[in-house]
Amino acid sequence: MIPETTGPVVLFSLPLAAAVVVFIRPRWSVAVTLASGGILLATALWVVVAVLRRGPWRQDIGGWTAPLGIGWTVDGLSAALLLLMAAVGLAGAVFHAARPTGRTPVRDPRFFWPLWLFLWGGLNALFLAADLFNVYVALEFVSIASVGLIGLAGGSAQAAAWRYLLATLLGSTIYLLGVALLYGRYAALDLALLADGVEPDLVTAVAAALMTLGLLLKAAVFPLHFWLPAAHGRAPPAVSAVLSAVVIAAAYYLLVRLWFGPFAPLLGPEVATLLGLLGAAAVLWGGLQALLQRHLKMLIAYSTVSQLGYGLLVFPLAAAGAVQQAWTGAVMLVMAHGLAKAALFLAAGAIVLRHGIGRLEALGGDQQGVVVAWVAFAIASASLVGLPPTGGFVGKWWLAQATLATGGYFWLAVLMLGTAFTAGYLWRALQAAMRPGWETSGGLQALSPALGLSALVLALGAALLGLAAPIAARLLDAGSGVAG
Repeated sequence: MIPETTGPVVLFSLPLAAAVVVFIRPRWSVAVTLASGGILLATALWVVVAVLRRGPWRQDIGGWTAPLGIGWTVDGLSAALLLLMAAVGLAGAVFHAARPTGRTPVRDPRFFWPLWLFLWGGLNALFLAADLFNVYVALEFVSIASVGLIGLAGGSAQAAAWRYLLATLLGSTIYLLGVALLYGRYAALDLALLADGVEPDLVTAVAAALMTLGLLLKAAVFPLHFWLPAAHGRAPPAVSAVLSAVVIAAAYYLLVRLWFGPFAPLLGPEVATLLGLLGAAAVLWGGLQALLQRHLKMLIAYSTVSQLGYGLLVFPLAAAGAVQQAWTGAVMLVMAHGLAKAALFLAAGAIVLRHGIGRLEALGGDQQGVVVAWVAFAIASASLVGLPPTGGFVGKWWLAQATLATGGYFWLAVLMLGTAFTAGYLWRALQAAMRPGWETSGGLQALSPALGLSALVLALGAALLGLAAPIAARLLDAGSGVAG
């Protein structure tokens, strides 16, 4: 068995080492990336099993303990996100490797795989980091790689990449100002030390506000979502999948880490309600905008704005007393959303390749080569809507139970109305497959089966997550930092 200290080392160092290898030897890119992805997926699964068996643990780098040293922490929440990244990262790599390169040009393709692995390593580092400064460093890793991957699509995607760059740099700067205030106040950045010593004073409140604002911008929470639709809608399909499924979830991960950790003394009803209202606005505004879209990928991109809003409902529900139900429900929804949304983007990528155009009215007619992609789209849609027995259903059910337990009927109404919006815009997309399509000279007669299968595997993962709900709840409870 791999020693427990080896798991985090592999998850952090392997993708970065592989990025160097594929940059030096571009001909090895696909083989090295897929082999590394398989090892990372197996390691992430092992980490999940280890957390379930023995609970969370901390690993101090070089034997130096906090506050002088830095370390990694592994608990149920971080293990779940590491597994999500491994699944989406490997599926996205398979999709991009199987795409017909002549039909999906990428500027400077020699940079795609190094940036892909660089992003993977940055996200793993973020989920493992035990202190706020290393979180900042990992955020910059992720931002640089994400901007580069979006810009490689060329054309209008480069303008979207610049907009994303400016937004994410602003978010990082605001976050870092908050980190500096905390360090000046407590002379520590380790999350565990801060959780034991934070006091609800003015300096801490300002730091919490700055860090939260920076993360809300990175998560594209309404009304700070202006950069997301173009960036996700115009990036290559595999890049859109990992951005929507994991990069956005990483900012949410940090929000819940902070507010259920060091900032817990500040989470009063006013702050919790404000965060909940931002989430409610995101659910409704993003759902409405998705209903109005005519392009498949833009519809899915606005859906991301909407779906992340459900995760913010954890704050008012937890402040009202339903901590455990709200926590598990919100995180389950974020996990199910990650798998389902990645499946939607990969399926949409295959469908657009087949028809040569992404407008909804053009996607009907002959579906040769993309039947599996449409099946994956339908299964992933069922999870996003919340049909049983999917992970989306379980997450919404747990959140609904929390609203009923606390009398939060406003939040229940948001949950129900958002679900109606989700059903509406996803049904529009599925209807397109049943209509006569446009005859386009750009359409392909055959595509690699790997394109549809990579989306189908993720969609089935979102569905099976609901059946594994008891295990998922045990995992999320392991070191979550919340009390029942």
